[in-house]
Amino acid sequence: MGFHDAASALLALVAVVAMILLSRHGWKFADRLRPNGKAVAGVAVAGSLAIDPKRRLNVLTCDGKRLLILTGGPNDLVVGWAPNDEAES
Repeated sequence: MGFHDAASALLALVAVVAMILLSRHGWKFADRLRPNGKAVAGVAVAGSLAIDPKRRLNVLTCDGKRLLILTGGPNDLVVGWAPNDEAES
């Protein structure tokens, strides 16, 4: 292995480590931009449960409402919208 090959390998390693560190710090910086540290309105995964090795039952939140979906089988299925906690109290 010549000097050029060793320098290229070292430079590639430094570049990969720099990208990993920058992405980690980038996510922390992006979290600080959120209002009050809360998630931005939209779709987020609230929870997930493995039914079997292929299928999962997922709870998504969408603009404050909860959606239950079944994924991983021959097709994905929207089970339904979960009732609001506000209506129950």
